[in-house]
Amino acid sequence: MRTLAKALAGTLAFAAALSAAEPKNEYFTTSDGVKIHYITMGDRGSWVVLIHGFTDTAERMFFKSGIAAALATKHRVVALDNRNHGLSDKPEPNGAGRAEDTIELMDHLNIQRAHIHGYSMGGAFTGQLLAKHPERFITAVFGGSGIAETDPESRKKAASMDKPMPPPEGAEAAAFARLKEIAAKGKATSAGPGAPLQIDLAKVKIPVMAINGEFDSPHTKTERMARELKSFQNVILPGKNHMSAIAVGGPMPLQYIDSLVAFINAHDGKK
Repeated sequence: MRTLAKALAGTLAFAAALSAAEPKNEYFTTSDGVKIHYITMGDRGSWVVLIHGFTDTAERMFFKSGIAAALATKHRVVALDNRNHGLSDKPEPNGAGRAEDTIELMDHLNIQRAHIHGYSMGGAFTGQLLAKHPERFITAVFGGSGIAETDPESRKKAASMDKPMPPPEGAEAAAFARLKEIAAKGKATSAGPGAPLQIDLAKVKIPVMAINGEFDSPHTKTERMARELKSFQNVILPGKNHMSAIAVGGPMPLQYIDSLVAFINAHDGKK
């Protein structure tokens, strides 16, 4: 009987582990009436909130790439489809998302603090949230993005350190073309460069990391961060651009996943 009971307990534990590893699709409605789709994965540890880029989806950017699964071994992961994207409502078709939807999602799930990681447009939202809601962060991770210099001369100097991108080919070229096409159709101001974020980085107390491709203006995006932040880690992916750094135009770079997971695990503060 003991052997049977032990075997049954093992089977139930295995089934529970499999269930925790399966992504779960849910919805909530924002304060302005927009229905937002989100995906969760994992059932233990601190929360990691993932914010995808313009024209993308939570499933493609974070689940199909393997990012969510790698994080979910020690953390609870949630990734939303930004409004106007994926399975979320589209009040402005081809439009950008909204940073505050992430905070409303955290409130909906009773998440007080989380590791927040955004790519491209999602990185811009991460910066906006860091400026407005710093108390909601354990760490901040910028992918395909960063916080640019506010001074024009400093911005010019940082840009001079970046390498020009070789002409993209194949899937990468198609991805860039699709991004430009959709941006031209909609109100995509949040997806592209705009006014530098107004934030006092000297007051940011949490650890921050940026992950950018070698051919994705990494210095323009991070020189200010490296100079002003108390705790900053910079990862530059050799040979990668804005699309290939996160598998839009090819296989997912393992350095991206490994760097992200190691950083979050190393700075996993109060849950």
